[in-house]
Amino acid sequence: MNTQIIVDYLSALSINNNREWYHANKEYYKQANAEFEALLRALMLEIGTFDSSILQNDPKDLTFKIVRDTRFSRDKSPYNPAFRAHISPKGKLPVPVGYYLVIKPNNQSFLGGGLFADMFKDATAMIRDYIVQNGEEWERIIHEPEFEKYFTVRGTALKNVPAGYEKAHPQAEYLKFKSWYLEYALKDEEVNHADAFLEKAAGLFRIMKPFNDYLNKALAGFQMPAR
Repeated sequence: MNTQIIVDYLSALSINNNREWYHANKEYYKQANAEFEALLRALMLEIGTFDSSILQNDPKDLTFKIVRDTRFSRDKSPYNPAFRAHISPKGKLPVPVGYYLVIKPNNQSFLGGGLFADMFKDATAMIRDYIVQNGEEWERIIHEPEFEKYFTVRGTALKNVPAGYEKAHPQAEYLKFKSWYLEYALKDEEVNHADAFLEKAAGLFRIMKPFNDYLNKALAGFQMPAR
């Protein structure tokens, strides 16, 4: 694996974010994408040592397109200079939650976990209700010392506790959330060396697994909306 090719390609794309450059460098893209898929395959094997539920995936099915939908955006750049993937028991679907990997130049790469999507009202309600009933377990997970060393729970949040929930509930601040996720930022030099990156990523994903497991228990039975 040569992760340097991934970062170099994405850096070049971020500077030359236009269709002419992209199509003129299609072979460069294919090389970088192949390295990303190889990285995903190796990372999945590492994750599989503590979470075998993701091993049936094909790396090709876990990645997201770099082409941007610019119809409703002020930014008309045609490409997102990032390689992204979500590794979960059901592939790249947001539920069940899994492990996110985003490689983006200029120190914008990160490892993530949890529920990033905040548009699924049923999912939000299921997690809130689960936190209400299982608040002590939630607190144990997010305040475990190794977890706190690397992660803080983030998410889109309301200003007030939503109707139907006690304002004085011990986890009231988290009941305001509509999404619950983790991010660990990576510098470019941390991505450039594949073996060291794999070791670090797998170690951090292992630490976040109890958080993912908690959310997936809350989301048991959730059905993705039909398109």
